[in-house]
This record gives sequence, structure tokens and C-alpha cells, in this order.
Amino acid sequence: MSEEKENTQNPEAPDEKNTEQTTDNLSTEGATTAKEEPQTEWENEESDAEGPTGDKTEEKAEKHSFFNRKNKKEEELKKRVEELEKQKKELNEKFLHLYSEFDNYKKRTNREKLELLDTASEKVIVSLLPILDDFERAIKANEKTEDLQVIKDGFTLIYNKMLQLLKRFDVEEIPAKGETFNTDFHEAVTHFPAPTEAEKGKVIDVTEKGYKIKEKVIRYSKVVVGQ
Repeated sequence: MSEEKENTQNPEAPDEKNTEQTTDNLSTEGATTAKEEPQTEWENEESDAEGPTGDKTEEKAEKHSFFNRKNKKEEELKKRVEELEKQKKELNEKFLHLYSEFDNYKKRTNREKLELLDTASEKVIVSLLPILDDFERAIKANEKTEDLQVIKDGFTLIYNKMLQLLKRFDVEEIPAKGETFNTDFHEAVTHFPAPTEAEKGKVIDVTEKGYKIKEKVIRYSKVVVGQ
């Protein structure tokens, strides 16, 4: 009877057990929802972080490839510099070798020229000695003879011998008298009125003969030129 009275007095009062169960269920669902929400945020953060991380990885890869290319270029340049240094060293050695050879050649040719001049002078002097002997013999012979023709013939023989000696050394007389005046071979001592028109600008007389060895003038002819 008592229980029926209590129920009758509070007909709208909710059942405590049901109320506790409902409260427990709500709290459980709220906890579940609270737990799930942070997980969702963390996943969103990870998904947001994937984009920048990928970009950074690509940047690192690009930097790595850039430095690799740079290092390769530096190595290539270094090898090229080493090759050029090697070539430079070889060229310097060749230059020094050629320079020393040229210097030795120049010294040798200068020495040979001096020896040739000395030898040429010696040959000329040795060749002149017989002519000197002829002059001495002619002088002694002229002391005892009074025949002028013999003296003239002796001098002529010595003179011809001298000419033959000069020819042996390719020494020739430069033609002058009657030739057109030429400064390459002649040296004008004076000018003289030409006897005829044909002799104007030509050599009228020779005061000193000129000579040449082959085509080289060793003494110019001193001449008188008609004008």
C-alpha cells in the first residue's frame, strides 16, 4: 500500500534507474565524441603537414642535384686547369730546349765565321808569298842588269801572276772607262766637260780601279765623269 501511495503521489517522476542509464549513455557518447574529435584534428594536421614536407623534400633534392652539378663542374675545371698547366710546362721545356739549341747554333756559326775569315786570310797570305819571292828575285836581278826590257818583262810576269792569284779568289776588276756612270760601282772624283755628246754621263777617266768578289764590291772605282 505504501508503494502504491508513493507512485500515486509522484506519477510524473521519472524512473531513477532510467535516468541514471540515460545520463551514463550521454556521458559515454560525449566522451566518445570528445575522444574522436582530437583524432580528427590530428589527422587534419598531418594531412596539412604533408604538403610543405613534400615541398621541402623536393627543395632538398633540387639543392642536392645543384650542388652535385656544381661539384662536377668544379672537378672538370680543375682537370682542365691541370691539363693546361701540364701543356704550359711542356711548351716551356720545348722553348728552353729550342732556345738553347739556337744559342749554340749562333755561337757555332759565329765561331765558324771567325775561323773562316782567319783561314781565308791565311790562304791569301800564303798565296801572296810566291809573288813576294818573285819581287825579291827581280830586285836582285835588276841590280846587276842594265837591260830595261828584261826589267819590264820581269815586272809584267809578276803582274800577270798577281792577276791569276786574284782570279783564283774570284776577284775581278770593275769595268769603268767608257761605261755609264753607276753609283753601285763607281765613285765620282770630279766632273769634266765631255768632249762629245755621246760621252756625257759616262766615265771619261779612272783614277783608281775598283774590284769586286763575285757580285760584292770590295772597292769602288774612282772615276771622272763627263758632263
